[in-house]
Amino acid sequence: MTFVGDVLVALAFVAAGYWAWAAYRARVFGRRRPLPSGATPSVSVLKPLCGVQPGLYETLRSFCSQDYPSFQLVFGVSDPGDPAVDVVRRLSDEFPGLDVALVRDAHALGTNPKLSNVVNIYKSARHDVIVLADSDVQVGPDYLRTVVAPLADNGTGLVTCLYGAAPRPGLPSALGAMYINDWFFPSALVAASVRPLAYAFGATIACRREVLDALGGFESVVDYLADDYMLGRAVAESGRRVALSPLVVQIVVDERDFSTLVSHELRWARTIRSLRPVGYLFSCITFGFPLSLLALACGGPTPVTLAALAANLVARVIGWHATRRTAGLRLRVSDACLLPVRDVLSLGVWLVSFWSRAVRWYGQSFTIDSQGRLRRTTP
Repeated sequence: MTFVGDVLVALAFVAAGYWAWAAYRARVFGRRRPLPSGATPSVSVLKPLCGVQPGLYETLRSFCSQDYPSFQLVFGVSDPGDPAVDVVRRLSDEFPGLDVALVRDAHALGTNPKLSNVVNIYKSARHDVIVLADSDVQVGPDYLRTVVAPLADNGTGLVTCLYGAAPRPGLPSALGAMYINDWFFPSALVAASVRPLAYAFGATIACRREVLDALGGFESVVDYLADDYMLGRAVAESGRRVALSPLVVQIVVDERDFSTLVSHELRWARTIRSLRPVGYLFSCITFGFPLSLLALACGGPTPVTLAALAANLVARVIGWHATRRTAGLRLRVSDACLLPVRDVLSLGVWLVSFWSRAVRWYGQSFTIDSQGRLRRTTP
């Protein structure tokens, strides 16, 4: 037990160092400013929809209120009777001067239902700059100007954005938002500080049509669960730069219960595991608080184990503050108090993720192969 305790203490201190570095990277990123660009090419914004999640009207409306001279909004549903159609119609009536298209196409092109929808609506995009954004993303009026600006450099093949999360009422939603704000967001900044970005985030993907079509279009990733990741990787492998915009967009997290929360997080965890197995294995060092508790249980309350616990608590709170400021989120003390609970839950999801490759998505059962492709499973 002495050897195990020593290992756990060492890992706990490594975790504290990791979160201290994440806090620093968040502060550095928060000081970035959008690069001005006089170019404002016409843009087609693709918005795949499925159902009416809380806040859908507000998130879609934020795209209608862009301070941008020429853009098209292309909404798409795979079910003609999808209630999201009524929201699109309401917005079309509210903004009669906007160029809005609604595509209703049930044709499935691959195992990823969202990307099948995207492929169908891409056919209605009229402009040479394409922006793909998830339905739960809310943006400010300068969104298009900011994300399109880096594309003025021909060496940039794709622009993507980090995102912060605002929870709906309830503990499951609060913990779900914390996964994004207090694990994904800082972890993405740490990864970007180590090597050039070679993947994208689904909250925003902006690229030129010529770049996208040269890669095979959205059809090239229609069988992958992490379609955003694979598209960004393809752009990087083509020799073009994947740019991380200084803009942070917002999403809404609505987890009905703990079962739904765990199901979502297992899907994300197993996706990351399939794409980056080595990195995912070593992500255990991000669970500093649980590691500190285990070290304390093995070695007892010694100065070293207590120091490891204190170092992780301090580093985690500093990182929480830096990330929330950078992402433009409210600093709620209740969230800071939940950090230990969030870390214990994350460790549990990490451990369970190794037991299977099964995921639930869009009400269907899939498995993820070693390349990140989705395979439907029979009931």
